[in-house]
Amino acid sequence: MNILFTSAGRRVQLLKDFKASLAQGSKLVTTDMSYLAPAIYVADRYYIVPAINDPEYINTILDICGKESIDAVTTLIDPEIEILAKNRKKFANHHVEVLAPYEETARLCFNKYEMYKFLSNHDIPTPLTFGTAQEAIDAENNGKVSYPLFVKPRTGSGSVGARKVYDESELREAFEADPSLIAQQLMTGIDLDADVYVDTISEKPVSIFSKRKLQMKIGGASKTISFRDHKLVEFIQNVLSNFHFHGPIDMDFFNVDGRYYLNEINPRFGGAYLHAYGCGVDFIKLIENNINGIENKPSFLNYEDDVAMMMYDAVVIQKIDKARLENWGGANK
Repeated sequence: MNILFTSAGRRVQLLKDFKASLAQGSKLVTTDMSYLAPAIYVADRYYIVPAINDPEYINTILDICGKESIDAVTTLIDPEIEILAKNRKKFANHHVEVLAPYEETARLCFNKYEMYKFLSNHDIPTPLTFGTAQEAIDAENNGKVSYPLFVKPRTGSGSVGARKVYDESELREAFEADPSLIAQQLMTGIDLDADVYVDTISEKPVSIFSKRKLQMKIGGASKTISFRDHKLVEFIQNVLSNFHFHGPIDMDFFNVDGRYYLNEINPRFGGAYLHAYGCGVDFIKLIENNINGIENKPSFLNYEDDVAMMMYDAVVIQKIDKARLENWGGANK
């Protein structure tokens, strides 16, 4: 299997793990818009490409797929997921599997307010969410929610701009500064995460690894501990039956008084998938099976409870031509 990771950014350890699990003779290729994206140097081959909103971006990626005989492509940043989904047919014409959801599901995942409305319409428990300050104020006046509330960007990732607001004045001030925010009911239960692989043939979840978040940093969980719960597996299966996913996804939940609430779905490898891999839950082998036309059979709870993951900082040291740094533009996160 030859696989392409676009917008590789800083996901060095993920790509190291991927290479370690790839079958002999396979190839890992990466792209990014910057020579200072450390993860590109882990790959067997890398390419510097235009920004994802460049009109020639997809054609550039398709050309790379042809040169490198790529079998599957996936991205490591949220804004690119819908772009890949929209161009699925173009990749299929080049015999390349897109490990990303189908277009409507991708659109829902990127817009948190649209996702909330979808979940509510399908009776899936999720935190109460408001698209304007006035909606939130009316809900508070009617006793549906109480301060503090949680505000965050309607789109985007990495928890940038997310924060608590403690009264109506702070809420109005937040929305005046950025009308695209959403406000959410503040959940006080246990903050959880699950890495899920949705088989590309059966289009059903076949592997689930769940963990409790112990520490958060910008971009996600930095310390987690594994747990197993049949009730969560059933909840995930029920939720995903309403969507059209394709490959790896990352799901965020709250457990409040024994009841699960879905918070977000990020349809890509999550930053804390490293924990799942370290516990023997290997999505790479599942991808290889699918690329080879083999449907994966469901296998849940096949890991140990109470195994902790503790992230730490590391570096990549690489000699780079000075000319390449004159207008490097910034590495993808």
